Amino acid sequence: MSRLILLIAIAAAIYLLVRFYRNRKPQQDKIISEEMVCCAHCGLHLPKSESTHAYGKFFCDAEHRDAYRK
Repeated sequence: MSRLILLIAIAAAIYLLVRFYRNRKPQQDKIISEEMVCCAHCGLHLPKSESTHAYGKFFCDAEHRDAYRK
C-alpha cells in the first residue's frame, strides 16, 4: 500500500512539473526604450538618435530642416 502512495506522489510531482514548464512563458529580452521626437516640419515621430537637431527643434532629415528655415 505504501508503494502505491509513493507512486501516486511521484506521478503527481511529475505532472505538476510538466504543467509548470508548459505554461511558462519565455522571458522577453529587456526592451531598451529611446526618446521619440516629432519633426517640426512634417510631424513624423522618430527616435531622437535618428533625428537632426537645429534651431532648438528636431527634424527627420536635412531637407525638412532647410525647408523649416525658409
